[in-house]
Amino acid sequence: MLIFIARRLLFALALLFAVSAFTYVIFAALPSDPAALTCGKNCRPEVIAMNRVRLGYDKPIVVQYGQYLKGIVKGRTYGASEGVHCPAPSLGYSFRKHQCVTDLITRSLPVTASVALGAFVLWMLIGIGLGTMAALKRGRWPDRLATGFSVVGISLPTFFVGLLAIMVFVIWTGLLPFPRYEGITSNPAKWFMSLILPWFTLAIVSASSYVRLTRNGILEVMNEEFVRLGLAKGLRRRTLIVKYVMRAALLPIVTIAGLDFAALLGGAVITESVFNLPGMGKLSIMAVNDSDLPILVATTLVAAVFIVIANAFVDILYGFLDPRVRSY
Repeated sequence: MLIFIARRLLFALALLFAVSAFTYVIFAALPSDPAALTCGKNCRPEVIAMNRVRLGYDKPIVVQYGQYLKGIVKGRTYGASEGVHCPAPSLGYSFRKHQCVTDLITRSLPVTASVALGAFVLWMLIGIGLGTMAALKRGRWPDRLATGFSVVGISLPTFFVGLLAIMVFVIWTGLLPFPRYEGITSNPAKWFMSLILPWFTLAIVSASSYVRLTRNGILEVMNEEFVRLGLAKGLRRRTLIVKYVMRAALLPIVTIAGLDFAALLGGAVITESVFNLPGMGKLSIMAVNDSDLPILVATTLVAAVFIVIANAFVDILYGFLDPRVRSY
């Protein structure tokens, strides 16, 4: 098992290096010139050339990428000799906002993590719960109810569910205040209240697919020969389902759930925009609107890192759940 874990971790490190290089090269190849974008409206060519030297964009792309990696490890000074120093891990400097990109991400990531974690717990409970009920009550009204919920949830876009939730719970009934994010350390009650609607929105949309996955997985496992053998030998149906059927049926769900959660950590763009949450998604949208390449590179890289780490974690967890995977 240790060899399996080590192999997966080494692969994850190699993949992280490849993803970071690919991300940096892709954004460096864009036609927009950061030196011109940070120069202002009335900018002469000689000033743009000086600005390019000041920002380090006059060097070859390999040298730029090497400096970027060095900044992540040791920190980096941006600009002239008396420029701005960003301590490690430095993911760049935004000359638009005049701040280190790491500081911007440090403020945005807890918001996105709060949204992602709460929504993840909700959609797993709803999705697996309704899917299990639908499978065990196949053909009866609980099955039809869960299937209907799945169809409706998959059909509705995230922004529509979010706006509908605001309309019903904030404007019409007044049961909840409009979400205004408050840090969990400063005011836990307001933090919880500000995230109820975002959690509800993401849970409704995401749980719909998990209802079908869970239902189909359990029904497929229930038709296996070992289940019929267990029932024939007198094993209790509840014990058989909880101990054996659920474990086998949830294997593919573990893979999808890990990647979905990691993608959400990279930024719930639509949800954060609808509820005006200052998370990674909103930071990315602002960077696109401002053509702020350092922030775009950093947010893309952070999202990719979460996905790679989640993929490695899911592979290791898969090895614990299914020993046959360890031989691959």
